[in-house]
Amino acid sequence: MLRFAPSPTGDMHIGNLRVAIFNYIVAKQKGEKYLIRIEDTDKQRNIEGKDKEILEILNLFGIEYDEVVYQSNNFHLHREMANKLLKEKKAFACFCSEEDIKFEREKAKIEKRPYRYSGKCEYLDEKTLRKYIAENKEYVVRIKKPENNIKFNDLIKGEMEFSPFEVDSFIILRADKTPTYNFACAIDDMIYDISLVIRGEDHLSNTPKQIHIRKLLGYDKEIEYAHLPIILNEEGKKMSKRDNASSVKWLLNEGFLPEAIANYLILLGNSFEKEIFTLEEAIDFFDLTKISKAPAKFDIEKLKFINKEHLKKINNLSKILGVNEIYEDLLKILRDESSTLKEIKEKFDKIFQRSGDEEFKNERDILKEEILNSELEENYDDFKKRLMKNTSLKGKKLFMPLRELLINEKHGPEIKDLYDTMKPYLKEIIKRR
Repeated sequence: MLRFAPSPTGDMHIGNLRVAIFNYIVAKQKGEKYLIRIEDTDKQRNIEGKDKEILEILNLFGIEYDEVVYQSNNFHLHREMANKLLKEKKAFACFCSEEDIKFEREKAKIEKRPYRYSGKCEYLDEKTLRKYIAENKEYVVRIKKPENNIKFNDLIKGEMEFSPFEVDSFIILRADKTPTYNFACAIDDMIYDISLVIRGEDHLSNTPKQIHIRKLLGYDKEIEYAHLPIILNEEGKKMSKRDNASSVKWLLNEGFLPEAIANYLILLGNSFEKEIFTLEEAIDFFDLTKISKAPAKFDIEKLKFINKEHLKKINNLSKILGVNEIYEDLLKILRDESSTLKEIKEKFDKIFQRSGDEEFKNERDILKEEILNSELEENYDDFKKRLMKNTSLKGKKLFMPLRELLINEKHGPEIKDLYDTMKPYLKEIIKRR
């Protein structure tokens, strides 16, 4: 089984969506089930409703899953496993106060070395332990750091190795006896028989910790890992929440199609024979092991190009944009001048607004009167000849104000195409000018 494990702590990041997409594709390729695990263990950071929003986005992108589980429902199992490690002396109670830990961190900072737990509580004698527990002294549970290096093969990065110093004696249960991220994650991957974990490389340092937990618990099934390179913004820095384009919701609100966003995210760090494809088509040729090890730079212009190509495949723009179907052909003309659904809608809405541009105002008034007081010709050439003859306008003094009368823009689609399409309601539009 493969899994996508988002936290309901904010808007979905495109990096998380990329992880969800890749897990979905590989699950389909392997014929394995796909689990959505909502990692809601951090109660203080959880935002109500974000779990539902995550599932809605996955559904919108056509990402099918077999089951949805909430990590908090397994708290009893996490505590049970922590107690097992305590009894077997593979973990220990740590009574260090927050002030103690803060002091150690500051000392490490001053000495310009990475902070690691001092180990002061690891070898407390039984008498001291019973005393602290009798006094109800608050404690966390820490796992004992490994004795040897932890090695694993990453399907993207290759052979990885971490020393005991890098793993450290990290906390597995907080003072309120809720599990920390790494502990809950390792236990749940065991519970649900996860075979492959695909996630961002920001989790790379977590992997040896989770392997260590499973080894101490006697879990001998090997789980494969693939850590995806980070996505950079246009300045070449790690994409953060400050970058609008990092939010899937923002991209959707800007009028990018789910199928285009998915197409682009699959392309990031990859090279395929064809550039425009659907999520389902990608299942046939996607190869997780061929992803570039280098960070991928997000290019909004490239996404616009891909989005434009996917827009061409849509036959019901009026339904998607919520406008009368009589304007379907007009919307398709505007589509050729746009990169997103939002751009199409903005151009369409502008057609029904009054023009406030003073340039060519006299020419617009002359053309407006001529058009409204005459029958429209069957073809554009006859219409144009009549306008030129009766108004004496020509060149840009004819075509720019005429286009303004039609779509409220001086530049844009061919006037002939607009005329042929808008003829049934052309006079109604021009009356608004």
